[in-house]
Amino acid sequence: MPSDHRLSSGSSSASIGVTVLGATGTIGVNTLDVLARHPGRFHVVALTAQRNHQRLLEQCQVHQPEYAVMTDRAAAEQLRTELRRLGLPTEVLVGEQGLCEVAALPQTHYVMAAIVGAAGLLPTLAAARAGKRVLLANKEALVMSGQLFMDEIARSGAELLPIDSEHNAVFQCMPPNFAQGLESVGVERILLTASGGPFRNLPLEQMHEVTPEQACAHPNWVMGRKISVDSATMMNKGLEVIEACWLFATTTAHIEVVLHPQSVIHSLVSYTDGSVLAQLGNPDMRTPIAHALAWPERLSSGVAPLDLIATGRLDFHYPDRDRFPCLRLAFEAFETGGTATAVLNAANEIAVEAFLARSIRFTDIARIIEHTLAELTPGPADTLERILQADQQAREQARRLVHDIGHH
Repeated sequence: MPSDHRLSSGSSSASIGVTVLGATGTIGVNTLDVLARHPGRFHVVALTAQRNHQRLLEQCQVHQPEYAVMTDRAAAEQLRTELRRLGLPTEVLVGEQGLCEVAALPQTHYVMAAIVGAAGLLPTLAAARAGKRVLLANKEALVMSGQLFMDEIARSGAELLPIDSEHNAVFQCMPPNFAQGLESVGVERILLTASGGPFRNLPLEQMHEVTPEQACAHPNWVMGRKISVDSATMMNKGLEVIEACWLFATTTAHIEVVLHPQSVIHSLVSYTDGSVLAQLGNPDMRTPIAHALAWPERLSSGVAPLDLIATGRLDFHYPDRDRFPCLRLAFEAFETGGTATAVLNAANEIAVEAFLARSIRFTDIARIIEHTLAELTPGPADTLERILQADQQAREQARRLVHDIGHH
């Protein structure tokens, strides 16, 4: 987490170099929007994407980065050709190695880690090892390699600032010395809020008929397809519980999930004296992005101020574990420990991909994850090799289950 000996935003007259991993996704686009509002304070060093070379080309024209990375080789060639045609000097790198290189560049001070899924682990880890300020939107990095990742942060003196709206809210409500241990600083529990997604009131018997289009239609947030499905199953919240345990050095016993349909309170921290601190704001990712870019200061994000009168009411409910079995599975995986959380994440990625491809039903997602966890014995998550091996085995097992379901 943030440490005193690293630079604070705005403490120097020099412009701060920012690399955006996953620039064409929702978080990446919002990050560039905030950066563009403060041209004297920040400059873009590198932008990365998977295969959307057209969007990345447009971003390169606007932000003029030194480097652009595409993980897809054919897309990288197309981007390189277009940049040459336009006479832009941006250098194009390819693949995972390119991602790790730009995450660790000396001229990069801050790294926005916004690549979705396990694909974001290695470049995010590279940024941590290089001692950067890591703006963490990729929760899978901590879900897969929690202890290993946190050890790298501590060893390198990197700063770790959470971008997920919930963890950023918790961070804002925590005392500055929370790393000493929550109980020693008077924190009783963390309350992570969840909208409940589009199906919080859908009759349970209709859940198996849900379509990808319905699952991706989130009532409050604009998100990518994978994260939208995770929100609908509440696996997103389960992954956030695991992430919160690592970020705030605690256990699931001190974390509670609360359904809050309005998505105005982004999370809360409850103290032993009876105080409960909450962070409120409109549901717009530019708020936590701007907070992490400027911390410990504040800067404008472009987000409209919250109108409490227009909001009118704030509702809270306990989540239904029968409706959202993925939430239970995430709690259990963290409590099991070792590679169980890496297996959970990998199986979920395969199951969500299959659901979006219409190969399985919505309710099969949780079944595939549960069966994969039951089939694979977790081991220690003490090396990157063991974590990646568990990830691979879980993907293979989940694919077999997808295949079996598709043939019934």
